Amino acid sequence: MDKTKLVSNDLELPPLRSLDDFLLESARFQLPNLKDLEKWGNRVVNNLLYYQTNYLFTSIVIFLIVGLIHPVKMLVGMLAMMAILGTFAYVSMEGSTIHHFKRQYPVVGIFFIIFAGCFITYTLGSLLVFFLGILLPVCVTFVHASFRLRNIKNRIANKIEGIGLKRTPMGVFLKHLGMEEELFS
Repeated sequence: MDKTKLVSNDLELPPLRSLDDFLLESARFQLPNLKDLEKWGNRVVNNLLYYQTNYLFTSIVIFLIVGLIHPVKMLVGMLAMMAILGTFAYVSMEGSTIHHFKRQYPVVGIFFIIFAGCFITYTLGSLLVFFLGILLPVCVTFVHASFRLRNIKNRIANKIEGIGLKRTPMGVFLKHLGMEEELFS
């Protein structure tokens, strides 16, 4: 096995930044300039890279808090989402077989549609709680990354990520989103 290839595939999770740096006294916040979207986007991307461990920890805590407030709804919503995605994946892979079955037994297809509609209606509240548990951390992360001003340590850490000395999970994620060329301008 080639050692350089092994090292280049390793991801390194940055350290957890202090609460003082992340949120409290030394943290500086300012409304982003909505007229300069490039600068705002650059601030968001750089903060996502620098505070990614804090954002991961915050997201887990928020998800757990929502789950502790509504444990049954969270569990039912998670199971309902798994059932919906599993059914969708099965239908996508076995489309011709299902189409042939529907043609032979049209009443079964109608009953399945009615059952699926009732299932989604019955679990809608639980699905909303589950989506809240997922989307609330995303919103909190985006708001913090938008308002948090960068500092010197943030700039240095992002330059190291930019020249490829360290690979982080957020860097890989942003690269897959196509944001790699604008990361460090």
